[in-house]
Amino acid sequence: MIQQQYPSQLLERAVQEFAKLPGIGRKTALRLVLHLLRQDTADVLQFTDTVAHMRQEVKRCQVCHNISDSDICPICSDTHRDGSTVCVVENIQDVMAVENTQQYNGLYHVLGGVISPMDGIGPADLEIDSLVARVQEGGIKEVILALGSTMEGDTTGFYIFRRLAPFSDVRLTVIARGISVGDELEYTDEVTLGRSIINRTPFQQ
Repeated sequence: MIQQQYPSQLLERAVQEFAKLPGIGRKTALRLVLHLLRQDTADVLQFTDTVAHMRQEVKRCQVCHNISDSDICPICSDTHRDGSTVCVVENIQDVMAVENTQQYNGLYHVLGGVISPMDGIGPADLEIDSLVARVQEGGIKEVILALGSTMEGDTTGFYIFRRLAPFSDVRLTVIARGISVGDELEYTDEVTLGRSIINRTPFQQ
């Protein structure tokens, strides 16, 4: 049991909860909690209600697995987007990163991670089967692998290449290596990422 450091046990518990957030240490957690204590009760209740409502009501798109307020996300339901092109990304942040470039008008497929044996993540833990099913349904002419240029990203890309090899009429491409080796998509500047998508190349085994 952690020894209480603050004059209020309620304050201590709140700090512990905020410190569970990624990138938030106990000092930052304390500042956030003290900030909430200075706010009107109504504002704090609105904050907590918004977070709770988000957690309870947010959904995953049944098509691409992006976060959505409905069963089908706005991107998948947008008839003005190119439904013949699917950009495969690791996570939701990557969808946002690609969208911010304003250089892509197709659809997405969120894997929910990358293959990483060291972390116990295999192909079955990712949305790869659903990607193959989407391609199998027809209508998709190109699959873009927009994965980080890491060993795990390359491993995942090669596995998807093997799974999609039977669909010879589907073009499989990768974003250009304007992104440094080892970089994650979400931390890449928009200009570099946009050019990498435009200058994508055929996947080479």
